[in-house]
Amino acid sequence: MSDGNFNRALLPSTPYRSGVKMGYQQAKAKAISVLRLAMEEAKPPLTAEQKEALIRRIQKEV
Repeated sequence: MSDGNFNRALLPSTPYRSGVKMGYQQAKAKAISVLRLAMEEAKPPLTAEQKEALIRRIQKEV
């Protein structure tokens, strides 16, 4: 009896997983860019150190 793994090489590759990962990375980059724009318009204005600390925190969380 076969274990069912013999035909995996015959199946076409599916780009689903890589597409999901790419979409996730694009969404993350978009969120960071929107965060940068929001920080530019913040009242009171944030210092450069505060901006970088927020960006690092968001990157670590996401």
